[in-house]
Amino acid sequence: MNSIKQGILTIKQNQPLKNEEKHKILVIDDEEVMRCMLNDVLTDEGFDVELASNGFEGIGKIKSNNYDLIITDIVMPELDGMEVLKKAKEISPNSDVLVMTGYASVETAVKSMRLGATDYIVKPFNIEQIQIVVQRTIEKRQLQRKAEEGEFYRELSQIDGLTEVYNHRFFHQLLEAEINRCKRYNRPVSVLMLDIDYFKEYNDANGHPAGDILLKQMAWLLTKSCRDCDYVARYGGDEFCVIFPETDEKESFTIVKRLRDVISETHFDRQEVLPQGKVTVSMGLASFPKNATDKKSLIECADKALYAAKKKGKNLLVLSSDIQK
Repeated sequence: MNSIKQGILTIKQNQPLKNEEKHKILVIDDEEVMRCMLNDVLTDEGFDVELASNGFEGIGKIKSNNYDLIITDIVMPELDGMEVLKKAKEISPNSDVLVMTGYASVETAVKSMRLGATDYIVKPFNIEQIQIVVQRTIEKRQLQRKAEEGEFYRELSQIDGLTEVYNHRFFHQLLEAEINRCKRYNRPVSVLMLDIDYFKEYNDANGHPAGDILLKQMAWLLTKSCRDCDYVARYGGDEFCVIFPETDEKESFTIVKRLRDVISETHFDRQEVLPQGKVTVSMGLASFPKNATDKKSLIECADKALYAAKKKGKNLLVLSSDIQK
């Protein structure tokens, strides 16, 4: 990890959560296999885990205990996850609630977010995904508590509230620091700008809550797929940026091609409404010092390459070097 990143909040998800205290999690699911799997995974991560086999048992535990996080399945007999969510927020409004849903239950996931759920997980999911979502939720709780105490307001202000990657303002601060370091040590740095093709059409067809979920999915995918040393940020709207430190055009091009493949192979909810029947992105890539001499010109070069990708028909990656020829 380079010196710039030291002391800065990061949500790089493959790092284990460093708990200042043992956080308490309640898992509510009527499937024994799922309960056992979540218990094993979360216990290994250092959490204090309790289990409930149905909604009524879960509500009883919530009444008598204080949980940092409640994880509930939506589809359960008698008292389903939506009722558990409503009851949980009434009994323990400060507890975060994470709902588990299937691909066919996107509407329910959107409704659960409106009712106060912190996040959702789509089944089937892998162990890494549940680790990432839970760690992110607990880390956000820690930051919110410290922000209320006035200690970590600066760190919290660096994060985009919806997607939980770095925000526009902090992206500029990071890139400025990287450029200065690269000038000092004669090293490269590259910037990727991308946006989601036909995002307005997706929003118009599916509604803004579904659009917010798509943005969160894209941010999670970028964070998961990039290297530990890279910085993922939401530039604004449906546009994201990635800073690749110590990476020239050739190496960053290889990384970005892999990102495109990952996005192309990923199933996004309700993507069939889009012109190509799937979510695609347009990308523009620029490198310092090959394409630009400072932060402003580097961003302009990446943005022009992105514009060229969209003008050529979208779902493309364009290098700044190609349009500078």
